[in-house]
Amino acid sequence: MPAPQDGPWLDDAAGRLIRPYTVSNGRTRPTATLDLLSQVMATGQPPQTHLGPEHSQALGLCEGPTSVAEIAAHLRLPAVVTKVLLSDLVDCGAVTARAPRFHHTPTDRSLLEAVLDGLRRRL
Repeated sequence: MPAPQDGPWLDDAAGRLIRPYTVSNGRTRPTATLDLLSQVMATGQPPQTHLGPEHSQALGLCEGPTSVAEIAAHLRLPAVVTKVLLSDLVDCGAVTARAPRFHHTPTDRSLLEAVLDGLRRRL
């Protein structure tokens, strides 16, 4: 087996070798209130505690305001696991999160299409 790398362990045939919920230590409830469209951004402060490699990857994706959905897609983790990781980063002061701002209704079709188009361009 190859040496561990900074990213998730992957096998071409089997896929991810570490189950997603081990990344969050089995936790399924984030401590911060985050939704898929919440904007997360790094504060520039280093985390106050030692965090895992997935936390570091998530933090690296937060240089500018980024949605929870985008971060989950880049990490290739379920949204709930990503929310747990991001809430850890919020709790230690490494990132801030704000609720999405809607100009009309939260299910505005043009907003959802813009999010989908953005995800397609980045992936």
